[in-house]
Amino acid sequence: MGKPLFYEIWDKPATSCVIGICSLIWFYIQKKNIGYSHVGLSYETALDSHHWRIITSAFSHISILHLVFNMSALWSLGVIEKLGDIGLGVEYYLHYSLLLVVLSGLLVLGIYHVLIQKFKLDYFRRVTAVGYSCVVFGWMTILSAKQPSSKLELFGFLSLPISFAPFESLIFTSIIVPQASFIGHLSGIIVGYSIAWGLIHGMNNYWAISMFGWVVLVFVYSLKKSGTYDFNFLVIESVTDPSLPSVRFLASGNGRTLQMSSSPDVGANLV
Repeated sequence: MGKPLFYEIWDKPATSCVIGICSLIWFYIQKKNIGYSHVGLSYETALDSHHWRIITSAFSHISILHLVFNMSALWSLGVIEKLGDIGLGVEYYLHYSLLLVVLSGLLVLGIYHVLIQKFKLDYFRRVTAVGYSCVVFGWMTILSAKQPSSKLELFGFLSLPISFAPFESLIFTSIIVPQASFIGHLSGIIVGYSIAWGLIHGMNNYWAISMFGWVVLVFVYSLKKSGTYDFNFLVIESVTDPSLPSVRFLASGNGRTLQMSSSPDVGANLV
């Protein structure tokens, strides 16, 4: 007999919170009838200043099967939170989950850029990715390097050796789910190995909070700049020298207004 669900949730607080957030977002998407094009990440939307989609695409799932598969794998990977004795643990999980979301999204866009500009594959301009799989594949990779004896449990009955799980899952999903984003999953694996091998390291509470603050700032700024959401307190104006962006607060009768100046901007996949 395993532990009661309550104790499992208590042992995996960060994982449980992420699963709860993704599930609530899925319910909201279903209720509002939101599609891939509204929340997904693509090369074209990134060029249109929709940088907020790096975050929304990671936590959004349109299909219930997609959500269940990703959250089932993530629940199994929550064992990372209990491995503080080998340098992992809850803080490590939180710090590098944030890093995986941001870096895997940026890497996807970088690969799209190379495919479009270098190899003239314009198809990738409109490929739209959604889902938490980039992070799931990243954690699979990290756990396979840090704890190769672990098992990845899926749906409560399928068990895979974690040492082969990243590439087994990459091949399996590409065959079973043709619309799955091979590039998105591969990006998660690349970032995962970069973290596991120490190429990306040094995250602590200070850097995690600083990074989170910048993510929130860019998220709000890009929502405003792309015209997706109108924040009345945020004013964006052009400057004489576009190479010198400025940020300042202006005093007004109703409080303070944040004024920012910047230079002008020169198919669906499941991840």
